[in-house]
Amino acid sequence: MRVLIVAVGTMGDVAPYTGLVPRLVEAGHEVAIAAYPRFAELIRSCGAEFRDIPGDPAARGEWTQAENSSQAARGAASKGLELGEAILAAAKQGTDVLLLSMAAQPGVHVAESLGIPSIGVFLQPLFPTTEHPPSFLGVGGSLGGWGNRAAARAVMGVMGRLMSRTTMELRSRLGLPTRTRAQLAEQHAAWPVLHGYSPSVLPRPADWRPGLEVCGYFWPAPRPEWTPPQELLDFLADGPPPVFVGFGSRKIADAPRIAGLVDEALRLAGVRGVIQAGWADLTTSSSNTITIGEAPHEWLFPQVSAVVHHSGAGTTAAGLRAGVPTVGVPILGDQPFWAGRVAGLGAGPTPVPYKKLTARRLADAIASAPAFADRARELGRRIATEDGAGAVVAAVNRLALAGS
Repeated sequence: MRVLIVAVGTMGDVAPYTGLVPRLVEAGHEVAIAAYPRFAELIRSCGAEFRDIPGDPAARGEWTQAENSSQAARGAASKGLELGEAILAAAKQGTDVLLLSMAAQPGVHVAESLGIPSIGVFLQPLFPTTEHPPSFLGVGGSLGGWGNRAAARAVMGVMGRLMSRTTMELRSRLGLPTRTRAQLAEQHAAWPVLHGYSPSVLPRPADWRPGLEVCGYFWPAPRPEWTPPQELLDFLADGPPPVFVGFGSRKIADAPRIAGLVDEALRLAGVRGVIQAGWADLTTSSSNTITIGEAPHEWLFPQVSAVVHHSGAGTTAAGLRAGVPTVGVPILGDQPFWAGRVAGLGAGPTPVPYKKLTARRLADAIASAPAFADRARELGRRIATEDGAGAVVAAVNRLALAGS
């Protein structure tokens, strides 16, 4: 089958899907990934065809750089029509099945218009359950059974209202019949969604409907062309395992202040640090730290003593896979959810919210990280036995058999 994966967002929203490519190709399928142009090289390097979704997730004003979750939701909704048309253009280049990330859900209507199947491949949980709150609510702990389900329904209701006009316009342009929100919900009630995170981290809720599955993480494809800088190799060899610090694909307005705060926290904790500049362009000048650019987490994280990060889904997964303690510094969106989940599993200390970040708080969290090392290693071993990509391949194979 000709498989088109639509991955919309930042690096952490795109990279996990690259690991699906070699597995799908091995199973006899042709694979393309539609994403923003800045990820074209990454996508081609994993063996997939690149198809363009216009935009730049690093640009000021983009929903990916929103200051809070509600702003991100409104921004994503405002791009829905444009995104739907971009997915249509990508799919028309030859597609038998669409695999859609959470932000690419307008693709459901594109698939309907083309008469092809679609499957959700989400990195976060969204659907209502009594067992945990919706990941994008911005909370790190349970609201109780009734509260968890009510909160998820409220979040989905708000998103439905934000997207309603855009959805109707998109369906009109696609030549699809008009549907109310209730009719669309009924029409898509059995839509299959495969969740690319570990059941050891967040088990499948018992009250989810059939068709919603938790498969295991989707790991980024290896990058054989990448070689570590000699300076980084020398730094790693020149002392005890350092602490990794990075805030992913986010622009940070006060980056110099945060860099200084991180430097001070590492000094107070008495540890060395590897600082990933990221899109925030963090840089430090301490002799006890090194600032780096891109580095595959699967290579770097097993060589550090702890990881300090924003708790995005992909970076959280990489830290857990490496079996090292995580210090979460969540900023917005699903990050408080994952930070709280890691702490709840005993794989890291209580998170330090970005808005409350101080050198002392961060230093105390880093200093406490070794106490969580055993649990982190145990969780890493369990995650290593899971095969999220295999579940995706099996689902596509079933569609291929049904259509043959």
